[in-house]
Amino acid sequence: MSDLVVVVYPSEQKAEEVRQRLFELQKEYLIKIGDAVIATKNDNGHVKLNQLMNTTAAGAASGSLWGLLIGAVFLMPLVGVVVGAASGALGGALTDYGINDKFMKELSESLQPGSAALFVLVQQVTGDKVLEELRGTGGTVLKTSLDHSKEQALREALAAAPLHAPAPAAPSA
Repeated sequence: MSDLVVVVYPSEQKAEEVRQRLFELQKEYLIKIGDAVIATKNDNGHVKLNQLMNTTAAGAASGSLWGLLIGAVFLMPLVGVVVGAASGALGGALTDYGINDKFMKELSESLQPGSAALFVLVQQVTGDKVLEELRGTGGTVLKTSLDHSKEQALREALAAAPLHAPAPAAPSA
């Protein structure tokens, strides 16, 4: 079973930094991520989703390849590429993997302009080690599907002081 975690950060840069750290933890097999999306809200109130995979582009690319192959059979490869790309792009645009886009946009309406929400669909996690790595990254938990004790542990880890704090600078004389 997967769990959804949504954390709000003061900037898109900070949300991206945390997302990249989660990807590093995934390489260490401490977490398995099903999806990780950053939602931002601009000054006009428009919500933008920064997704890992652009399904429209992926659909267009695969459609072009299939269109080329089918077009070659009928001796019209260029027409096949165009028709394949168009149909693949349409199929990709209508496909939604991971977290539901409509849900993310609706939840992101509550964001302040300039802030960002990191949506993470967690499939598996070694909780204590991941929380230790996320300790002190800041952010406010907006929504989770975690039980109360795990959600509270996440809130405390995000708000705590980092374990790897930089050493204070020596006073200059």
